[in-house]
Amino acid sequence: MPYRDVCTVVHDCPAEPYQSTDPHVVESWVMAHQRVVDAAWERWGTVLPLAFDTIVRRRGEGEPQEDIRKWLADEYEGLRRRIETVRGKAEYGVQVFWEPQVVARDIAANSEEIRRLEEETRSKPRGTVYLLRQKVESVLRREMETRASACFRDFYQRIKQHVCDIRLERTKKVTGDRQMILNLSCLVCRETSSELGKELEGIDRMDGFSVRFTGPWPPYSFVSG
Repeated sequence: MPYRDVCTVVHDCPAEPYQSTDPHVVESWVMAHQRVVDAAWERWGTVLPLAFDTIVRRRGEGEPQEDIRKWLADEYEGLRRRIETVRGKAEYGVQVFWEPQVVARDIAANSEEIRRLEEETRSKPRGTVYLLRQKVESVLRREMETRASACFRDFYQRIKQHVCDIRLERTKKVTGDRQMILNLSCLVCRETSSELGKELEGIDRMDGFSVRFTGPWPPYSFVSG
């Protein structure tokens, strides 16, 4: 459905959310939506992808096409601004993980305070040793938190210099020995995405750290506003 120099890809449906108790049906709807977004992105190069189940409600008794055209007219200036924001760009997901046991060993090996406490345990009675061990664990937890905050700031700034826009997402639980410490959605110029990739390779090579880098995707996280 065109309006001036923008258009929408739509289909006619009831003005109510899609609902099903069958997860396979819901998945098929979402995947069909994604295939349409991907096809439009490949065909025109720039899209403002709306989430699945986005519905424009009818405003009157006229043809549905007129409702869509009226919506495009009302939203035209904002749509044009957002189109220019994402033109030539794609969304990439960046997740940084660390292995707490590996990082804890490194901290314990390089912390003067922990080394001093460990040395004290060698010459103290059993009751005192227990208290010293508790203190070592407390110091290690504190230094782990400090290291996590420092890594978060460092990685965020290193990544930020290679992107046009960035969204901080909620970290997720993962199985195994890793923990997610950073979860980002990044809007990146497609021509320079390799620079971000090289930066992430440097983080991935750090002992006890790993990176998951996904994309390119249509810029779902950057079309609002």
